[in-house]
Amino acid sequence: MILKARHHFIIYPFFKFYSGWIIHRHFGRIEITGKFEERNMPVLLLANHFSWWDGFFALFLTRDIFKRKFHFMMLAEQLRKFPYFNASGGFSVRKGTRSAIESINYTAELLSDKNNLVLLFPQGRIESSYKATFNFESGVGRILEKVKGPIQIIFMANLTDYFSDRKPGLFIYISEFNGSKMDTLSIQDAYNSFFKESIWANIQKSSK
Repeated sequence: MILKARHHFIIYPFFKFYSGWIIHRHFGRIEITGKFEERNMPVLLLANHFSWWDGFFALFLTRDIFKRKFHFMMLAEQLRKFPYFNASGGFSVRKGTRSAIESINYTAELLSDKNNLVLLFPQGRIESSYKATFNFESGVGRILEKVKGPIQIIFMANLTDYFSDRKPGLFIYISEFNGSKMDTLSIQDAYNSFFKESIWANIQKSSK
């Protein structure tokens, strides 16, 4: 049995506020590149996972740009260890177990509501920020097979650089996936192309 997402009337608003506060406190420069076109659909947000910060980056963007109810998949043992994440939109998954199917079905159910956003880290684990090519786990495609109705798939790349500043800068890139094929490999290839383009765009900032 999985832990389904909750949105506690105090904890969830606190984390929405806290995400913006802590990011502005620790990053000297915040830039968001890319546009989000509102299509009145549920949003599946696919992002790289390189740090403790990643969920806060996504919540910050959800609060200010996507304006939907925030949900994210998290390992069951971590979610039980930090229950306040469950109260702010987190739901559980146990990889390699039968309950993983329940998590996939639940994610697809969330993505049937236009008011929802679901964040996934499709590589399934934290990896170095220097890695530019990602191997997606099969769950992304299995979720999309079960989703009923249209959704928006948004790619998100989170990059940090200091350049000549004392504090690091946060550079967030977003792009909508418009491919015709909705299988894991096609989305993985499109995300990898997007991520490499995001890195190149960030490199150009150093010369400005």
